[in-house]
Amino acid sequence: MIAMEFVDTAWTTATHALHTLALVPVAEPAPKGIATENIVSFFASKVAPILLAVLGVIFIGRASRGEISKVLTSSAIAIVGLAFIAGAATLFFVGDYLINLIFE
Repeated sequence: MIAMEFVDTAWTTATHALHTLALVPVAEPAPKGIATENIVSFFASKVAPILLAVLGVIFIGRASRGEISKVLTSSAIAIVGLAFIAGAATLFFVGDYLINLIFE
C-alpha cells in the first residue's frame, strides 16, 4: 500500500514537472565559437610593436654602457621568444586543420 502511494505521488510530481518544463521557452542556441580575429589583430598591430620598441631601447642602453655580452644574451633570448610566438601564431592559424587531420 505504501509503495502504491509512493508511485502515485512520484507520477503526479513527474507529470507536473514535465508540464512545467514544456512551458519554459527554449533558449537561443549557444554561439559556435569565439571571434578572436579582432583580438589577434589588436595584439599584432598595437602591443607587439610597443614591446619590440621597449626591447630595442633596453638593448641600445646596455650597448652604450659597454655590456655587449648582456645585449647578445638578451637578443638571443628575444629571438627565441619571437620564434615561440611565431610558432604559437602558426598553430593558431593551422590548428583547426591539424585537429581535423588527427581526429577524423
